[in-house]
Formats: sequence, C-alpha cells, structure tokens
Amino acid sequence: MITGEPGFGIYVHWPFCASKCPYCDFNSHVRPNGVDQARFAAGLAKELAHFAARVPGRTVGSIFFGGGTPSLMAPKSVETVLEAIAKHWSIDEGVEITLEANPSSADAANFTAYRAAGVNRLSLGVQALNDRDLKRLGRLHDVAEALDAIALARRTFDRMSFDMIYARPDQTVAEWRDELKAAVDLAADHLSVYQLTIEAETRFEDLWKAGKLVLPDHDLAADLWDATHEVLDAAGLPAYETSNHAAPGAESRHNLVYWRYGEYVGVGAGAHGRLVEKGERRATATEKNPEKWLRLVEAHGHGLVDDEFLTREEQGDEYLLMGLRLTEGIDLDRWEEISGRVLDPARLADLEAHGMVETVREGNRRRVRATASGAAVLDAVVADLAA
Repeated sequence: MITGEPGFGIYVHWPFCASKCPYCDFNSHVRPNGVDQARFAAGLAKELAHFAARVPGRTVGSIFFGGGTPSLMAPKSVETVLEAIAKHWSIDEGVEITLEANPSSADAANFTAYRAAGVNRLSLGVQALNDRDLKRLGRLHDVAEALDAIALARRTFDRMSFDMIYARPDQTVAEWRDELKAAVDLAADHLSVYQLTIEAETRFEDLWKAGKLVLPDHDLAADLWDATHEVLDAAGLPAYETSNHAAPGAESRHNLVYWRYGEYVGVGAGAHGRLVEKGERRATATEKNPEKWLRLVEAHGHGLVDDEFLTREEQGDEYLLMGLRLTEGIDLDRWEEISGRVLDPARLADLEAHGMVETVREGNRRRVRATASGAAVLDAVVADLAA
C-alpha cells in the first residue's frame, strides 16, 4: 500500500432503514410510512451549499453515501446530491463515489439507476453467508438474495465491497474459515470484516444482559481474528486497516480520508465532519433526528448542533487514534506538526521493545505503525503514546 495525501471527501448520511438491526447503534430510523424523498434531497443540497461557502476551492476525491440504508434512496435523490456537490466543488477525475446498500432484491432493483446517476462503487451489507445467522442478525435478506446482489453489483459497478461480521453466537473457527473463503471468491478485491460487539441501547444489549445472547469468549474471538487474517492474507487481501482488507490499489479511497486525517464534509442527520477553515481545524456534527434536522436546514441552511475548534493536542490525539488503525501507520513528522509536540522517545522505545509498534523510514519521513500484537490492543497503544 502506497501512502499518500489525505485528500478531501464528502459524507452523505441517509438515516432511514427498512428495519433496525438488533446489533446496530448507528443513527438510523424506521419510517413505515416512508419519507418525502424530494424534500430530504433538497435539504442535503442546501446543507452542501452551506459547507461549500465555508470551505470553497477544494477538489473532491471521494463521496460516500452511508446510513442508515442509502439504497432506500430514490436514484433521483442520489442524482440531486451529486449534482449539488459538482455545482460547488471541483471533482477529481478519478473520484470514488460509494453507496452502501442492502443486498435485498428490492434494493438491487435500483443498482443500474445508481450507476447511471454516477455511483461507481457499491458497499453491500451482507454480514453472513448462512441463513441461520442472517436471521439472528435481523437481516431482511437471505443468502440467495445476497449472492444475486453480489453478482449484479459486480456486473454493474467498477468496484464493489461487502461487509461480514464474525464472533457471532455459536460460531466456530472452522465455520468462519469456510465462510471467509466463500466470501473471498465473491468479493473480488475488498472486504470489510467486523467483530460483533454489544453496543449500548441496542436490542442485543437487552438480550445479552438477560443472558439470552452469548458471544464467543475472548480466546475464541482472538482465534477468529487470527483466522480472518490468515485466510485473507493468503487470498491476497491483506488488512490495510483494522477491519478492512483489500488487494493493493483497491483500498477504500473515502475511508483513507478519515484514517489519514484529511478533510471531509458531513451532511445529513447525524453526520460528522472535519474541516480546515481559515487555518483552523473544526469538528462538526448535525442534529440526529431526521425530521428535526430537515427543519433546521430549511430554516437556517444547515442542521449543525456542534461546530467546535480543535486544539492542536486534540488534533494530535485524533490523528494517532485514526492513523494507527492503518497498516501504514502515522507520519511521525506530520503528527509533530499537527500536535505541536514531540513523541516521548522513552514511551516509543518501550512500546517497540514490547513488540507493540515499529518505526520505519519512508524517504526522509518517519512512520510509526502498530505491529500485529499492537493492533490487537490498539486502544492501549494509542493511550500510551498520547499520554
């Protein structure tokens, strides 16, 4: 993986889902009676105009429609948003435009129209390749639908990825290896693989507290992690980030904006952003409730509820937290420029001695990256370095 500039991206949040998955703590909402697509699309365009006035002159390298379930968006709504972005900023010739989708037959029916609107990369929320676990995870599709959607996505889009979840109840290492091998054959060049965790205020948390949901213990979860890396490394899909695996050159350009600590505008209910405005880096966040967000946008041009200046120390901590998730690690010289600090040589030497991190040279720059052992306890490594 070749390191590069962080870039500038746009994140568009579509907060609506057909149903709420029991493990999900994202800002997603179910509206059985549907939503006013044209009104919400107009709201997104209006909020984009607000941010364009604040950070003009950028070149957009990536656009990501996340959710929620963006494949519930009408293709016309996607087109409206993309036209608004192109109206306000320059678009890179090789721009990556990703849309997250559920692999149900209803969502897949719009794939061709999304491609015509400008989407060139699809991210499918497959999560499992057996019907038992799909049902447990609250997914609305079955394996047959997932396979059909994957095949259609590969025919329709330039690039495609899908998500898988491991450390599921009753899952064995052998079963997971077989499932991963099947996923590799389907995915082509990118897979996102996440460990199932219990998140606050979810249905799974209620079941877990009641003793009705039992996840693999720490040792089994570690074995599943090891199996993930063994299978995907052997298939030519090494991890370039803690939960993301890709063939060289197939990494998610948009996610690299986050992890390399670039700039990104976040629009839509509950979206976050990081902007450099008048030389200051700012953290933005919008109202989470979709209808309240829309009323704010229509009244004020944006739905912001947080818009804060980040100190150099806060920026340095964020860069550490994000950058050390990458296999390439962080540019140590850039960290010092951002934070205004010098990394404690003693702390760095101690982590190196314990095999948690390593320092490498990239031309005349220095990089610090987590080892495999350090990646398994990344939060502790980051906390030690940031202290």
